[in-house]
Amino acid sequence: MGCTYLRHIDIGKNAHYTSEILIFQEFLKQQLERGKLLRSRHLQYLLSFSYWPPVVAREGPNIYEIRSYRLKPGTMIEWGNNWARAINYRRNNDEPFAAFFSQIGRYKDLQARKETRESAWRSPGWDECVAYTVPLIREMHSRVLHPTSFSPTQ
Repeated sequence: MGCTYLRHIDIGKNAHYTSEILIFQEFLKQQLERGKLLRSRHLQYLLSFSYWPPVVAREGPNIYEIRSYRLKPGTMIEWGNNWARAINYRRNNDEPFAAFFSQIGRYKDLQARKETRESAWRSPGWDECVAYTVPLIREMHSRVLHPTSFSPTQ
């Protein structure tokens, strides 16, 4: 468990700190209790890639595919350099939507997704980009999602 640093405060002179200290102590207590319940934890960086087009609202209806990759340690720069080239092969049908350490593609429907992906494979150079990036991957997950009725990403 990590260290907790507390600063001594003379409550007599600084009575307004009393409630803040009590809230902080309650927070620490909740953190310790929650820790007993956690079985695993997952973090994902949400720093967009500089080569990815900006996120803009698109006419709907659409579906979205989220592809999440777990890379081998030390391969992020190589991965990014290859995808900076590869994204040009995936611009058909205005597919790229967002990319962090997960990529989000936008399609009109599953048939459009299939056609867009097949089109990339017919483009000279796509297979080379894939050949360089696949060995860098430890794990990949893909999910297809439909926007909720109130989502601006229809």
